[in-house]
Amino acid sequence: MEPDNNNRNQQGPGNNRRQTFWVITICLIISLMLFSVFGDMMNRTTSKTITYDQFLEMVEKDQISKVELEDEKLIITPKDAYQSGMTMTYSTTLVGDENGLNDVLKGTGIEYSKKAPNVAASVASAVLSIVLPLVILLVGWNIIMRYMNKGGGMMGIGRSKARNYVQKDTGVTFADVAGEEEAKESLQECVDFLHNPAKYVQIGAKLPKGALLVGPPGTGKTLLAKAVAGEAHVPFFSLSGSEFVEMFVGVGASRVRDLFDEAKKAAPCIIFIDEIDAIGKTRDSHYGGNDEREQTLNQLLAEMDGFDSSKGLLILGATNRPEVLDPALLRPGRFDRRVIVDRPDLKGRVNILKVHAKKVRLDETVNFEEIALATSGAVGSDLANMVNEAAILAVKHNRAAVSQKDLLEAVEVVLVGMEKKDRVLSKEERKIVAYHEVGHALAAACQKNSEPVQKITIVPRTMGALGYTMQVPEEEKYLNSKKELESQIVVLLAGRAAEDIEFGDVTTGASNDIERATKLVRAMITQYGMSDRFGLMGLAEVESQYLGGKAYLNCGDETATEIDHEVMKALKAAYGQARQILLDNKDALDRIAGYLIIQETITGKEFMQIFRTVQRERTAQTELPEQ
Repeated sequence: MEPDNNNRNQQGPGNNRRQTFWVITICLIISLMLFSVFGDMMNRTTSKTITYDQFLEMVEKDQISKVELEDEKLIITPKDAYQSGMTMTYSTTLVGDENGLNDVLKGTGIEYSKKAPNVAASVASAVLSIVLPLVILLVGWNIIMRYMNKGGGMMGIGRSKARNYVQKDTGVTFADVAGEEEAKESLQECVDFLHNPAKYVQIGAKLPKGALLVGPPGTGKTLLAKAVAGEAHVPFFSLSGSEFVEMFVGVGASRVRDLFDEAKKAAPCIIFIDEIDAIGKTRDSHYGGNDEREQTLNQLLAEMDGFDSSKGLLILGATNRPEVLDPALLRPGRFDRRVIVDRPDLKGRVNILKVHAKKVRLDETVNFEEIALATSGAVGSDLANMVNEAAILAVKHNRAAVSQKDLLEAVEVVLVGMEKKDRVLSKEERKIVAYHEVGHALAAACQKNSEPVQKITIVPRTMGALGYTMQVPEEEKYLNSKKELESQIVVLLAGRAAEDIEFGDVTTGASNDIERATKLVRAMITQYGMSDRFGLMGLAEVESQYLGGKAYLNCGDETATEIDHEVMKALKAAYGQARQILLDNKDALDRIAGYLIIQETITGKEFMQIFRTVQRERTAQTELPEQ
């Protein structure tokens, strides 16, 4: 029975062609009718007003064949009246009386007659020439609207824009979704209900009317919704929240009604509304009012209350801003479940890489766990992009399969951009960048709570970096201790410290490091309770946690000033610690920076070899006098 429902609700290409044919045919008929009406009007006698003297001159030249007197007005028909498909006449006002006119025309052979004015005919002609075209236009417009808008508003504005996908069109199942096992488990029950509703109805259970998919962009919310439809083998109605809202008030509500009418006919089915916050924002003045959006939301709430979930109609919504949604939309009985689709962990990233690499030819060097460790915080779309970039790089280097080197390079391309080989730094700038990056690496190597260095490079990148130091954790971590955060701050500020130590001056190259360090220190003080002065007091709130999580201070002005002083104090202490580390290892800083200037890029292994060699030499020199 499902294929019949799908065919009945889909607008196939045959239906579109028939509608287009009828619209064109009706437009042609209306054009012909209008042409006929206006053609008849054009073919009627066309009159030109002349003076009475010009009339007398035409009489003398024997240019007139007929004269009619109608209500003190002379209608003059010249001998060559028929020109270019129309009858040309002249008109003039009678001067004098009728007897004087008879004297003028006497003996000229001009046909003369007197015509009584036909008021009724004149009025009917004027009315017909105005009303008939309007009637034809209105009738034609009504016919066109019936074909273009069955069940909607003007020009189809009120019709739902839902795209109906059946199983063969989605082609997505849970096997195609990796890294979100908890979300799949939550949705699996909905799939089972759509497959076997009887066993749930028998025990008295009801299918959740709606499930809200919440998570950062790119985590696979839309993919999960399609997978639910693919697993359940039911029609899939997909819309974006912005498609409901138009300039005209009431259009969105009409589209919601039309969508649910179509879905009820196709049940069991799934309605998926992406970016539902576009119509589901809370109805208060804090986020701004909008009559059209609020009417659309009210209609959506009414429709969700009105349908019977036992018929197998499931609504899925997706958003990355759940905090702005209206409470009425989130209460039980509407969106009963909230499914968190968060950033994948280490195991999830490995599985995602494997899913996206199914159709990619790989060689034996590929190690997905190493790539997953290097991409902490990446979402599914990022990882898919990295696999694709690796395949492109393999083709670029004329390799038959993707290698681990291609994948690692693809990670760098996605994170910091392509290498800018055409940008040539001066000798002085290359030296500054080399010391800056080696400063980061040395600060990381000399602290116990830092992540190991994977790579150092001074090759400029398209995203603006003149060089960078890549650190890769040894294992996946979900918590950071205070000491680890303090080590991160020292590493961030060590680049600026290296510039100051070597050149006695600083550059603009540390701007991003300073920004990140300041943000981290401020979070430690206001959010993590890691300040000795403020203790466990929460001083900031995070909004839009799935869109970067921007923090806003929740304190008075005096406290905010004290926070600034604490941030300044912590940064100054971290910078002093970074300077001391680099001063203690100045010989290693010089040697590694010189090697980096020549090689441009060195691995973490090469960096540690040089660093340990310098340490051994330093130890040997200090022990010589004692011997």
